[in-house]
Order: sequence, then C-alpha cells, then structure tokens
Amino acid sequence: MPRPSILIVEDDVDIQQLVSFYLIKSGFSAICAESGEQALEMLADEKPACVILDLMLPGIDGMEVCRRIRQMAGVAGKVPVIMLTARGEEEDVVSGLEAGADDYVSKPFSPRVLISRVRAVLRRNGRIEPEETVKNILRCGSVTLDFETHQATHRDTPMDLTITEFRILAMLMENPGRVYSREQIIETVRGYGYSVTPRSVDVQIHGIRKKLGEDSHIVETVRGLGYRFSDTRQAESAQDIQ
Repeated sequence: MPRPSILIVEDDVDIQQLVSFYLIKSGFSAICAESGEQALEMLADEKPACVILDLMLPGIDGMEVCRRIRQMAGVAGKVPVIMLTARGEEEDVVSGLEAGADDYVSKPFSPRVLISRVRAVLRRNGRIEPEETVKNILRCGSVTLDFETHQATHRDTPMDLTITEFRILAMLMENPGRVYSREQIIETVRGYGYSVTPRSVDVQIHGIRKKLGEDSHIVETVRGLGYRFSDTRQAESAQDIQ
C-alpha cells in the first residue's frame, strides 16, 4: 500500500531537508515545492494526503495559497493544511486558521511535534485510522527498504545503496508500475547532498540495477518517458539511455 504523501511548501532548502527526513523516517512520502505557484500545480498532479505550508514564500504567500487550496475543485476540504512559519503571533494564527488551515506550528519547531500534528490531521480527515500505524518498512517483490535504519535488502541480502539511490528506489517502489520522468525523480531527491541532473539520474539507476544483479530488470526504462519499478515482468529494455 502506498505511503501517505505529504507536500512540503517551503523555500528554505535546509528546512525542506529536515522536514522531509522526519516524514520519511516516520513512514510518510515527502514531495517539495519552493513557491506557492509550484505547490498549486503539484496539488492536482501529486494528490498529497496533507500540505505543510510556510507563510513567507516568494510570489504568492502562504495565506493566499491556503485560500486557493480551499477553492480548488476536488481539493477543498479534503486535503488538510498545516501552516509552518516563524510568524507565531496570535493574530497570525487566527488569520491562518480563518484562511482554511487545519493546524499551525511555529518555528523553531520540534520535528516530533510536527509529525504528531500531521498524524492528527490525517486521522481527523479520515486519511488514516486511529489505530493505524504508518510502517517504516516498504516491501515490493524481492526488495525491502527500512526507512528507520536506512537499509535496503534484496533477497535477504544487504544492498549497499547511496542516499540518492535509496531515495530513487523508494520513490519507484512506492508506486510500482507508475512511470516517473527524470524531472520528477530530480524533484524528489533534490537537496539530499547530491547534485542531480537528468544524466546523473541515469547514472544512479545504473548503480541500482548493478546492485540488483540478476533482478536488474525490475527497474525498467520506459523509452522517452522515464523509469518504473516492476517485479511482475521482464523489462522490454533494461539498458540505460545513452
């Protein structure tokens, strides 16, 4: 079952990394937007379970983004919004809640408290059941990823993956069969200590396949589109695009 996806709308890359790390460690999937405009575009395509929204953004500010989310067809009332900002005065809190936010966390913040708030709004909105625990283990076919220890195994044998390889493989495994473009992969792993370009994505995929050995075919190349994870059939072509 796919892990709940959380959209982080934050222009500070360091905070993006921090929040993403704790979300992933807690069993969620994290996607990031650096502006309000980008966040609104991603909402329709990615369909996140929750939005963590900074108020002070370039271009459209967080208050306006929240208002527009509540006006979006098919989204209003369905996607909980948690505002995460340094503006923690009572007037700002009231304004944020009146704009449609479900909760409000002030910076500096405790990552553990933020994760608890995410779980709470997801329970209130029926996205996860009260007794449901988001697992830190992802299994798909012969591959297992442990997000708590950041370890991967293939046929019960440890895989020595880099941080970037781990993130890319996790992205593909969370939605097996779905094709991800190089640009989508870059957006997911950007900011994790590796300078990612379309060509370097191919290099990372090559590294993952090499470590999968005889099962390298489960990471498929879809010509002209990107990559997908499949443990059910042989890839038409498992060769990297040159």
